[in-house]
Amino acid sequence: MAEVIAMKIGELAHLAGVTTKAVRYYESLGLITPARLANGYRDYGEDDVRLVQEIRTLHRLGIPVERTRPFLECLAAGRAHADDCPASLAGYREAIDELTERIEALTARRATLIANLNAAAHRGSRIVPPAKSGTGGMDYLTLPADLPAPEDDGAADHLPGTKTPSLTLLDTAGRRVRLDTLGPRRTVVYVYPLTGRPGTDLPEGWNSIPGARGCTPESCGFRDHFHDLLEAGAGRVYGLSSQDTDYQSEVVERLGLPFDMLSDPALELAGTLGLPTFEVDGMRLFKRLTLVLHAGVVEHVFYPVFPPNEHAQQVLNWLRENPISPL
Repeated sequence: MAEVIAMKIGELAHLAGVTTKAVRYYESLGLITPARLANGYRDYGEDDVRLVQEIRTLHRLGIPVERTRPFLECLAAGRAHADDCPASLAGYREAIDELTERIEALTARRATLIANLNAAAHRGSRIVPPAKSGTGGMDYLTLPADLPAPEDDGAADHLPGTKTPSLTLLDTAGRRVRLDTLGPRRTVVYVYPLTGRPGTDLPEGWNSIPGARGCTPESCGFRDHFHDLLEAGAGRVYGLSSQDTDYQSEVVERLGLPFDMLSDPALELAGTLGLPTFEVDGMRLFKRLTLVLHAGVVEHVFYPVFPPNEHAQQVLNWLRENPISPL
């Protein structure tokens, strides 16, 4: 390999994509050994550039700089690739074992945090936290067998890939939530028309409107699958409707939801994203759909949603089938 004559440390750092401080550190460990010119200055060559690039690449994969030596020695031995030698493969295995231990420890910590979240969500509540399968006998959670299924009218076809609007809504914890700043993980927002209360009449003909009935069973589904949704990669889960925050706070309390609801009484989200709506009894309401938000865009849309009591499982299946690739 042809040498670059009298390459200075700054040139090497620039070509390899590191800092001069990093180059000096690698040299102090004996990972690179530049020649010396007659005037005492270091003389780096193209081989040094390749070694530094290899160190940088391995370090980004989680291999400490101090443990890159076997890979560099493999290159120095004339191998075409730094991982062509048995010692390099052993280095990979050691790094993988350490990452596995860290992942297991983080997974255990995450499970504890989720358990704490669920406990905190019900602390001081007048509602006993519902068992995972203990809601089937409640009449207001039972859906009629003859509910009409909504048809896909194409009203949500434009949404995938749409930029998340910088819309701020109030949640049931009293916080102002800005939709385009929800963090790096996926956010699931299930949008629904309105939630009824036991003993309270729903709008006239509610059961005959395709896709209208089932908001409470849908919320219970997201409640029961909340832990699974987080495990599958959701960073946050929100329910959203045009009902006011006080109304939704009662729903969170009564159903024992471990997540918050968003209130959009002016249907601003319908205006900014073009979400489908319908009118009944003089009210304009959201049609039922679910948005998966990620990296500032609408990544996926579920529309139409049916049956609502099984929808959380549908979202969970999609998250599991479409994991986010690690960087």
